[in-house]
Amino acid sequence: MNPIRFDENGLVPCVMQDARTGEVLTLAYMNQEALARTRETGAMHFWSRSRGELWRKGATSGNVMHVRALRYDCDEDAVVALVDPSGPACHTGERTCFHRGETEPQPAEALPALERTIAERIASAAEGGARGSYTAELLAEPPQIGEKVREEADEVARAAAGESDQRVREEAADLLYHLAVLLASRGLTLPDAYEVLNARRR
Repeated sequence: MNPIRFDENGLVPCVMQDARTGEVLTLAYMNQEALARTRETGAMHFWSRSRGELWRKGATSGNVMHVRALRYDCDEDAVVALVDPSGPACHTGERTCFHRGETEPQPAEALPALERTIAERIASAAEGGARGSYTAELLAEPPQIGEKVREEADEVARAAAGESDQRVREEAADLLYHLAVLLASRGLTLPDAYEVLNARRR
């Protein structure tokens, strides 16, 4: 990484972003020591402006943020840290610190939220719950999941051949849902497929 331009207080803002989903998790500040410790350990370190001390994210909660990449902007005065979170990023227990304000779900949030819901259904089923859930029913019959993916893919293709854009959108959503369930049934996620796509771009 090129030299970062720290401000008059020796700090630079750092946006922490989930490397797999793209969700923004928090905004904190780094000084030179925090940046160096982050690079050395692979875990996010920040400078606490209120306490006036260096701190490792997750030191008390256990929710360590493992760094996959550090990026900086064109002016070299802001950093984005792409991380693999081991738990909620916010001290309140929320996944992201940005959980207040205008919280209407946005398109980019749909798939990460869907995968978390599927994971919750899997965990609940393992504990004997989630009965009556369509997702749980699918997970209980693995061969059925593949059949549903095949069926939904065919319906998307038929909609694209002669139905409205709205029908294409609806059938595509059904396909994405069933594909996410299929991947989860194999212990995989949509980001695992994204990694394959990224590898093909190289």
